[in-house]
This record gives sequence, structure tokens and C-alpha cells, in this order.
Amino acid sequence: MSGTFLGMPAFPRNAEKALRDSQLRFNLRNATHTIRARRAAVVEELPDWDRLRAAGKAIKDDALRNLDRYLVRAEEAVTRAGGHVHWAADAAEAGRIVVDLVRATGETEVVKVKSMATQEIGLNEVLRDAGIVAAETDLAELIVQLGDDWPSHILVPAIHRNRAEIREIFRERMADWGRPAPPDLTDDPAALAEAARRHLRERFLTAKVGISGANFLIAETGTLVVLESEGNGRMCLTLPRTLISVVGIEKVLPTWRDLEVFLQLLPRSSTGERMNPYTSTWTGAAEGQEFHLILLDNGRTNALADEIGRQALRCIRCSACLNVCPVYERVGGHAYGSVYPGPIGAILTPLLRGTATDLDASLPYASSLCGACYDVCPVAIDIPEVLVHLRAKVPHPPAERLGMAAAGWTLNRQARLRLAQRAASRLRRLVPRRRLPGPGAAWTDTRDVPAVPEESFREWWRRTEGREGGDR
Repeated sequence: MSGTFLGMPAFPRNAEKALRDSQLRFNLRNATHTIRARRAAVVEELPDWDRLRAAGKAIKDDALRNLDRYLVRAEEAVTRAGGHVHWAADAAEAGRIVVDLVRATGETEVVKVKSMATQEIGLNEVLRDAGIVAAETDLAELIVQLGDDWPSHILVPAIHRNRAEIREIFRERMADWGRPAPPDLTDDPAALAEAARRHLRERFLTAKVGISGANFLIAETGTLVVLESEGNGRMCLTLPRTLISVVGIEKVLPTWRDLEVFLQLLPRSSTGERMNPYTSTWTGAAEGQEFHLILLDNGRTNALADEIGRQALRCIRCSACLNVCPVYERVGGHAYGSVYPGPIGAILTPLLRGTATDLDASLPYASSLCGACYDVCPVAIDIPEVLVHLRAKVPHPPAERLGMAAAGWTLNRQARLRLAQRAASRLRRLVPRRRLPGPGAAWTDTRDVPAVPEESFREWWRRTEGREGGDR
């Protein structure tokens, strides 16, 4: 994955900083509660939602089981339609391919459709280093770019910003990228949207190269599909003479008919709409446009090899899990140190780039395991299961391993457990009331030390019922 977010502190330190920002928490709570309520309302309208969800899961599982065959089929279909297909093993290779393709056109500016894959590989930074300006055209991505910021939500990258902050960003930075904001710009949503529309219109009409991702790639026909809400995507896909699409290999769907399921699942789960406002499809080179498809691995085959973790590749980037997550609601997306925040990011990021850094090793613990994310996932990714699985793979400090081994030894035999309970009751006055010493100190930074009872439940039962065991 990209190094854009690497080098950040581990999740607990990022989260601690975010929790001190009351404005951030207010923005997040207001936005996530609004989106989740809209989603719940439109999902409730469908009596067959569970069957749709099961169908989406089955389709994605079939695609992943036969990924090699479907990818070759997609490549052949795109090539027949006049497109060019490139394969990128990692972020560096994908970046080199894009730079070479843009340079071949002689252009030094490109327009971009909102794309998680291009953010994942740090494409904007790669293009900048090559002397190429990449202009974001999605409204929220534009806000992030003008503010020299990072996205913090899959669907709404600028969810951590309020209207007043956006107005100031537009007034101070928009002129650096093209048409300036009106001097009398207010924080009215319509006024902000109009300022962005006028700013972007010039770029749409002059850009010769467009860069996109894709929500889906249909293997049967080689068709790419982009779903968006503003219409900027369609402008980027149709006006430039050259279109370059960077698409993760897991985005493939076997047949055109499979798309029908996801056109019902995705809008309801992401924006809380019954139907997506703009759904663009294209197959190969259309109307004289030169088209290049870059199929991106970047850790996906490693994730596919993980029998439990591979279900994360079913993700359709709807962000429903973020909007119900109590952890995300309080700390936001930046704490995760990845373009994939929230519950799905806590599993997808370690699966794609490993757990070698303190940040990545901490992400499987960025969850209360409440299960709300699994309940709302439109393709039934059991995120809590994968989180627990990844926690077992993360290296643990020697003191923690020793403590867990001792606990396992004690709990493995009834006699040992009884002896440990009696010892704890007799020594309870020696247990610190607020903070444990040594390795236990971090655990009690945010928790109270449980009070040790005078007698265990087993002893109470024997005293009150006069016998061992609970059967009556």
C-alpha cells in the first residue's frame, strides 16, 4: 500500500488525540447518525433484503474463488473492445504505469474521479513528483485536496469538516488551483456547491486525461461501472481524450446480470437512496477515446490466501460499517492511518499491507467487537471474526504471552481455578484500586480495576446450597 499514511503513531495514540477534539466528535456524530437513519429506512422497505444480501455474498465469493479465470475473461473482453489492459503487482508499479501513460499524451494535468484504489497507491503524490497536477473533482475530495488534508470516510471523505470550515478552505485555497471562490461566499450548502461547480467546470472542459477507479468490472463483457452522486464522474469519464482506470482485482463480477443485485445493495447501504443518481458504464475505448485499464493487486492475492480474511475482499466500499461503529463515531477516520478507516479498514489494511508497523498491528484491536458492522454489511462480511483472527496473528509482547499462558494453565483445570480464586479473595486488599503495575498499566489507563469479591461464586454456592456444581 501507499506510504502516505505510514509512520503515523499506533491507533491508541491517534484515537486519544482525536477524542480531545469536541468539534470532530460533533461533526462525526451528526453525519453518521443521519446516514445510518436514511439507510435503515430504505432497507426496511425491502422484504427480501436478507436474500439480496445473501445473493451479493454468493456472487462475490464465486468471483473470488475463480478470480484467475474471471480476470482473464475481463482482460480479453476489454481488449476486444479496443482497450488496453495493464497488470500492476503493487503500488509502485501502478504509479509508474500511470505516469508513463500520462507522459505519452504530453499533458501535465489530469482530472480524477473519486477512487479508493488511487488513494491507496498514493497516486496524487506520485503524479506530483512527476510534474503532473491531479485535480480531484468529487466535492468532498476537492475539499480534502484544497485543505491539504486526508480523507476520513469512504463515502464522505470530508465528513470531519463542517460548513464554516469548508467555506474558509474555499476562500483561502480555491484560487491556487484555478477559478477562485466568490468573495462573498457564505456557508450555505447551495452556495458552496455552486462555487465548486464553477471551479471544476473549467477543468472538465480543458482536461485531456481522466483518471478513475471503478465500483465493478464485469468479466463477461469487460464493462466498467462507476456509481456516484454528483455527475462529476461522468464528466471525467467522457470528456477527456484518454481515460485511465485503476481497479483492484477484487472488483470483478462474473456476469452483467450480477450487477442488478449490487445496484440495489450499494445505494441503500451507502447513501441511503433507493437508486443511485449517476451510474456510468463503459466498455473499452468509446467514441474515439483511448482507454487503459490497470488491474491492481497490491496485497490482494495475499489477502485471498487467508481463508478467514479473504471475505474482506467482498467489500463494495459502501461505508455502512463506519456509520454504525461506536469507535469510528468517536475518533474519526484519521486515527486508522489508512485510506480505509473504520471496521473494514481495521481488517482490510492489515490484510493488504501486513502487521509489520505498530500502527497496522494495532488496527485489529480498534474495535469493541459489538458486531454492528456485520449486521449492516450488504455482503455479510463477518468483520468481528476477521478481527479476532488477525489479533491472533499479531506478535504480542513477552509479558502478555506469559500472562495469557498462565491464565490458560489456570483455567484448564478446576482445581487450579479454585485455588487461584481462593488466593485472590484472601489477597484482595493488596490489589491496586485504580491502576495495575507493570504490563497491566496500559489496560487500566482507560478501565477501572475490577473489585475482587470476598468469596468466589463457587464458594458462595457451596455455602448456600451445600454442594458442588450447579445441577439441581
